[in-house]
Amino acid sequence: MEQKPTSFSGEKQDSQPGSEQDMNIKPEYISEDYKASGKLQGKVALVTGGDSGIGRAICVHYAKEGADVAIVYLDEDQDAEETKRLVEEAGQRCLLLKGDIKQSNFCKESVEKTVADFGKLNILVNNAAMQFPESEFQEIDENQLDTTFRTNIFSQFHFASAALNYLQEGDSIINTTSVTAYRSSPHLIDYSSTKGAIVTFTRSLAKNLAEKKIRVNGVAPGPIWTPLIVSTFDEEKIKSFGQDVPLGRAGQPAEVAPAYVFLASQDASYITGQIIHVNGGEVVNG
Repeated sequence: MEQKPTSFSGEKQDSQPGSEQDMNIKPEYISEDYKASGKLQGKVALVTGGDSGIGRAICVHYAKEGADVAIVYLDEDQDAEETKRLVEEAGQRCLLLKGDIKQSNFCKESVEKTVADFGKLNILVNNAAMQFPESEFQEIDENQLDTTFRTNIFSQFHFASAALNYLQEGDSIINTTSVTAYRSSPHLIDYSSTKGAIVTFTRSLAKNLAEKKIRVNGVAPGPIWTPLIVSTFDEEKIKSFGQDVPLGRAGQPAEVAPAYVFLASQDASYITGQIIHVNGGEVVNG
């Protein structure tokens, strides 16, 4: 595997906010030496925020492992089409579902359309999130608070509730939380609060569904090089992004996605209510 970049330029190209087109150093979505082995053969996955970043890496890995994928995204059409191309290039079907996950009806409709198109649903990945850095706590207004919580945690409730009409024994839900849920973030107070809620949601739902043999787990990424970073941090923060972890660099989406493959596969059949930490060596509690 090639050495990953350790520093980044904050320069942006003209493009829609939060898109991969904003990035002059493109993320790596799957390693050249990744060896698929059919771990998800015949499965159907729905991935929110699957158009770019960690979400795209999850979709590509799932397709490589034999799963068809439905991708939920907000408005980054170009990114979503590229992810679809990569999924189909891997020999799997891909459904694009464009809309606002803050709306509970859209969450339900996305699940219904996935099942209508593919005939079933086996894996739900709640990955989509938004963040708005604020150095002053009192600058977090009601609108920002509402947007962050409805996007990051309310949507996970809505998608999980709708998915449970179709998930069966052996199927799984995987939620994306964050290292900020464990070590805090003074400039992302509302965001890190939602990520802490996701940890508790994951653990509680896992116990609730244990009798049904539906597993619920999470992944807590550390500093990963995605469009969300470029679209929300200033140039100086971007240049030093990830350099404060023990491995001394930001991670790539390709280094996170295999955790989602593992948790969705039969290899993780005895794991539920747990969080995998992919963070470059930062020791966290829990």
